[in-house]
Amino acid sequence: MHKYSLLLTIWQDYINGEDMSMKKMLFIYNPNAGTGTLKPKLSDVIDTFTKAEYEVTVYPTQKYHDGAEKMQSCAEGYDLIVCSGGDGTLDEVVTGMRMRSYKAPLGYIPAGTTNDFATSLGIPKDILAAADTAVNGVPFPCDVGTFNDDYFIYIAAFGLFTDVSYETKQSMKNILGHLAYVLEGAKRIFNIPSYKIRVIHDGEEIEDEFIYGMVTNSRSVGGFTGIIGPDVVFDDGEFEVTLIKTPKNPLELNDLLGAIMLRQINPERMYSFKSGCVRFESMEAIPWTLDGEYGGSHEEVTVRNNRQALQIMVRQEVAAGLSAEKMAEEATEINGAVEE
Repeated sequence: MHKYSLLLTIWQDYINGEDMSMKKMLFIYNPNAGTGTLKPKLSDVIDTFTKAEYEVTVYPTQKYHDGAEKMQSCAEGYDLIVCSGGDGTLDEVVTGMRMRSYKAPLGYIPAGTTNDFATSLGIPKDILAAADTAVNGVPFPCDVGTFNDDYFIYIAAFGLFTDVSYETKQSMKNILGHLAYVLEGAKRIFNIPSYKIRVIHDGEEIEDEFIYGMVTNSRSVGGFTGIIGPDVVFDDGEFEVTLIKTPKNPLELNDLLGAIMLRQINPERMYSFKSGCVRFESMEAIPWTLDGEYGGSHEEVTVRNNRQALQIMVRQEVAAGLSAEKMAEEATEINGAVEE
């Protein structure tokens, strides 16, 4: 009787359309992201998921922060979460996952205007190639940041032009792309804010005036690569911190702009260090941006690195270049071969 009961259960699952071998995926996408590159390929994307033996639940976001709300309210049991949109959409989904400690890996299909984090992780810009990476890549244990009680995936920043990304209208971003940010930023070049801030990290204290500061886990910021430096890894439990001092005269401003254009750290005009925890204290509330979205105005901010808190899908051939441990292993192997 036991054998027949088992057969009956399998048959009932079959006639109810339930394939026990199918993995489950939640696919969250922003239909308004970027230049609409996802929409004409949406059917092909879902076909890619299905061919990888996923049963797909599709959810298009309807409003601001909807990605985070969907992740907080969705059922347990998904084997893979995939999101598509810009950096803001990614931030929302990761925030929702972290708020409820959702353990499933995350695939990302970049479809925004800048897509800094995808560029840093070597996730393809091509929609279908990114979809393939989401289901056939390998999970990489990536660091995630906390910003007071909030979360961010790759950048928390204040100061010069940081409000450009979230104040530029989506319709303008869609039409002009990066040029939209340039045009919006140009309006502010003669009205540079300056903030007096105490920065505390790893037993050290810095007090100075700054026009810009960023805490990052990225090789690309604002669409530009190489600004932070070549030694960025994504699983080491540390952020790269860059603070730009307020120039006191046109000559200092010229030196600063020259260093930025050459992607160099000028120690006379900037502070640059790595840390797993940084605290910022100021006499006035300073507006911050988190992954390109408004992060509120704060007098006190503590940024912490949550090491390897997110499993994100990447191409197998680029995974080693993202990890501190794997890069160290490769360097040891190379040195050993040279010595022999």
